[in-house]
Amino acid sequence: MSTSTQRTTDAVLDYDDVVAAYDPVMGLEVHVELHTNTKMFCGCPTAFGAEPNTQVCPVCLGLPGALPVVNAVAVESAIRIGLALNCEIASWCRFARKNYFYPDMPKNFQTSQYDEPIAFNGWLDVEVPAESGEGTEVFRVEIERAHMEEDTGKSTHVGGATGRIHGATHSLVDYNRAGIPLIEIVTKPILGAGERAPEVARAYVAGLRDLLKALDVSDVRMEQGSMRCDVNLSLMPKGADRFGTRSETKNVNSLRSVERAVRYEMCRHGAVLQGGGSIVQETRHWHEDTGVTTSGREKSDADDYRYFPEPDLVPVAPPREWVEQLRTTLPEPPAERRKRLQSDWGFSDLEMRDVVNAGLVELIQETVVAGASPAAARKWWSGEIARRANAEGQDVPTYAAVLGVTPRHVVELESLVTSGRLNDSMARQVWEGVLAGEGTPTEVSDARGLELVQDSGALEAAVDEVIAANPDIADKIRDGKVQAVGALIGQVMKTMKGQADASAVRELIIAKLT
Repeated sequence: MSTSTQRTTDAVLDYDDVVAAYDPVMGLEVHVELHTNTKMFCGCPTAFGAEPNTQVCPVCLGLPGALPVVNAVAVESAIRIGLALNCEIASWCRFARKNYFYPDMPKNFQTSQYDEPIAFNGWLDVEVPAESGEGTEVFRVEIERAHMEEDTGKSTHVGGATGRIHGATHSLVDYNRAGIPLIEIVTKPILGAGERAPEVARAYVAGLRDLLKALDVSDVRMEQGSMRCDVNLSLMPKGADRFGTRSETKNVNSLRSVERAVRYEMCRHGAVLQGGGSIVQETRHWHEDTGVTTSGREKSDADDYRYFPEPDLVPVAPPREWVEQLRTTLPEPPAERRKRLQSDWGFSDLEMRDVVNAGLVELIQETVVAGASPAAARKWWSGEIARRANAEGQDVPTYAAVLGVTPRHVVELESLVTSGRLNDSMARQVWEGVLAGEGTPTEVSDARGLELVQDSGALEAAVDEVIAANPDIADKIRDGKVQAVGALIGQVMKTMKGQADASAVRELIIAKLT
């Protein structure tokens, strides 16, 4: 075990100095929980959030004499994932036992696939911002394998300050998650990313998440652990042809953290190597609050796990006809779908990139389907609610769900604007009320008394009053300096407490003075 038991601060090298001297090599392992109704090898339910140790049975607890049976839906999902990742699908594969002791492993081994995965030799093209700053460019990430396995249980360490085992007074184990179907997707070494390695890593995990969501095989909720990434990273000096020693940062559970973890490990490795030290092959823990990693345990090699074929499960041999039939069920690739939606919505490359980076594609599409214009959907979802979601460390869809804000609210708000009841300033106030839980846009508008004044007499009286109070500005407008009208519009709007149509005010002033 590593001797580092405290959350100490490692030395780091400036990022520009790292990329000037070294080439990063990444390997990303993404674990995806499938949303099957039952576990990988037994009939226990998989619902998230159940009372601890209530979704277990002799099979997933590894009790003597209990025999596993493979979940057919999980196999189907694995094949579809492999096909979507442009992988070859094995005509024959089998499970193996990966032996190691850990308290959340009730069997003391994990049923996984070792040298015979169900899918292998694939690739995924991901888009990253072009180095020119305009548009995007494609970076191809090659896939080594996608294999089936079961998840472990969950340990909770109690009594310490960090939530880690070090310093805890005791630990609790929940086996509900033990046995849930997992697909582990492993990349080949990712080379050539250079200084863009952190954003390539983020783009890959984001692209993978979009693909898995489109396949409807997982809810890919990174914050709940149903999708998590292990980041393997090493550095090799410029011009070298041998990989350096790698570290593996475990269970990174957000896109932002994937990017930050890669950057931090590059800087940490660089400092060790520049100082003449050697990198320890180990697992590392990622700390979201401080943005650093700390040592976990020295990393085992495959031989240490004593893999051998699982004797209680027959091999999996999917018929070619079935594989080809599953190929026909694949959805439109997310990248192609984004291009189609961008064209349909009329968004610029920059607008679409911002929408994608904010995770708003699905939410905007739902809002447009519900009846809003694409421009309004983008405006309201990427504005104040996005700012608040970011401050809370959540994505907008998750934050909106917590607040109970839906696409129908955006449709209703846009309707209030287009019907002439609200101007943009008033609409923003109404939206703030909706986000505060005050009700629907109409209810907030009614409660706050926000509505454009439709009384033409009241509006004309306000205009006359402002013109009379500002004879110098009025004379400028009469002399042809129409740009001066803005000063009068502002004063009328102040008199009307913002409840006037600015364009109508402008027209009325010009009509009276020209």
